[in-house]
Amino acid sequence: MKHRTLWAVFAFVAPALAGDCAGLAKLSLPATTITVAEEVTAGAFQPPGGQGLKGLPAFCRVAGVIRPSQDSDIRFEAWMPAKEWNSKFQGVGNGGFAGLIGYGGLAEAVRHGYAAASTDTGHRGGGTDATWALGHPEKVADFGHRAIHETAVKGKAITEAFYGSKPKRSYFNSCSNGGRQALMEAQRYPEDYDGIISGAPANHWTHLLGLAVSNMQATAGDPAAYIRPAKLPAIQAAALAACDKLDAVEDGVIENPPACRFDPAVLLCKGAENDACLTEPQLKALRKLYDGLRDSKGKLLYPGYAMSGEAEPGGWGPWITGAQPEKSQMFAFGTGFYKNMVFGDPAWDYKKFKMDADFKTAAIRTAGILNATDPDLRRFKARGGKLILYHGWCDAAIPAQAVIDYYRSVTKKMGAKKTAEFVRLFLVPGMQHCGGGAGPNSFGQGGVAQGDARGNIAAALERWVEQGIAPEEIVATKNKSAANPVVRTRPLCAYPKLAQYKGSGSTDDASSFACAEPGKPKRRSSF
Repeated sequence: MKHRTLWAVFAFVAPALAGDCAGLAKLSLPATTITVAEEVTAGAFQPPGGQGLKGLPAFCRVAGVIRPSQDSDIRFEAWMPAKEWNSKFQGVGNGGFAGLIGYGGLAEAVRHGYAAASTDTGHRGGGTDATWALGHPEKVADFGHRAIHETAVKGKAITEAFYGSKPKRSYFNSCSNGGRQALMEAQRYPEDYDGIISGAPANHWTHLLGLAVSNMQATAGDPAAYIRPAKLPAIQAAALAACDKLDAVEDGVIENPPACRFDPAVLLCKGAENDACLTEPQLKALRKLYDGLRDSKGKLLYPGYAMSGEAEPGGWGPWITGAQPEKSQMFAFGTGFYKNMVFGDPAWDYKKFKMDADFKTAAIRTAGILNATDPDLRRFKARGGKLILYHGWCDAAIPAQAVIDYYRSVTKKMGAKKTAEFVRLFLVPGMQHCGGGAGPNSFGQGGVAQGDARGNIAAALERWVEQGIAPEEIVATKNKSAANPVVRTRPLCAYPKLAQYKGSGSTDDASSFACAEPGKPKRRSSF
């Protein structure tokens, strides 16, 4: 009722402000202060504290601050093309711990005719910095779910005031923490967006960062168990040797990692240690990384990382092992979370992490704010919403099996038939975190709709929302360079189907593959 009343107010105000960018400074929005309302001429633009942007159309830029609580300071910006608005609104998400407005996403949106809005989620800082959360539970709530929702509401209100009409459709497309934000919108605020793309979602936040700390204990916490980056090529080569050919195509990519039965024991050093083998402590640590997060009784709480892609750029080196112990991205995220959000203790030591007790504390204190795991999407479905999930199988930040587990929870809650009416999941063999990797990994993720829906996930979503055509496969591209841009294409199949080689034709051409139901291999047992 509150939102309907709010829109009624804006519907009355909007005609008086339509086309008047500077006049938006006078727009009155609940708990919001407009700090900038300016016309930006076409060409280059230098955003505050960000990299310069080029090739922009003329647009109206509105910046402001939203304060839904006494300790809130949610900065946001809304950009609206001065001409040729496509009558659509695009929400821009955040990676990591956020802390920055997504100017690149705003620029991409207005270049293609969208009005768009982005937020820093209520604090300023780098993507791995969580010190802002220490002693600020309201800021954690803003980061968790409130800021992205408030920005959607205020951004669309500003858009209506500028154009004199509401957006006909609203979309959200983001990855990682942005994928978590996407699911939070579908679960908590289903009225905000008509179509949502959630890539590699960090939606089970407490479990993911519990996994991070547990893995760091098993690797960085024991010098003998630390796996040097120089050993990663041997690990990846062994995994590929065991499983690359399972799909009848040897291409440096494992199509279906859950079917892989790679035993890391083949890497055990037979003599002196070298970069081509692992010691017993290192082998134990590797098995832990593959196996996932378990409680003291051995119950699996969160899946481990898939096999293959360990040595690639953007793989285990930066995310898991680090250039040296305690220098990885997951170390920063895990310790930052527990120090600043769970225990409020900057001196907290990950080496003293107690699996059962500390994991439970994290869940009690933060799961209700940060986790986006609710499988009940009935409200989102009822309003006609469409959701597309995607995840790279070689993701070294967030295990791909986690998105399958969430998808299955939705089908269990809502039934497979109803879920198929509004949800699709695409798994991307060989892709790292949100992009990159040995497999075809470019399919329009992270942007707005462009070109053919057969090869652009955002266009596929919009076609589904606006024309009712559900995507069953999306063609992904592997790019090498500007001189030789396309080296491989491959269909991404709606889960649970897999791309299967037809037996003839180039294995680098998507037309040589068809999406088909897989066999039912047994799930890899724990070590």
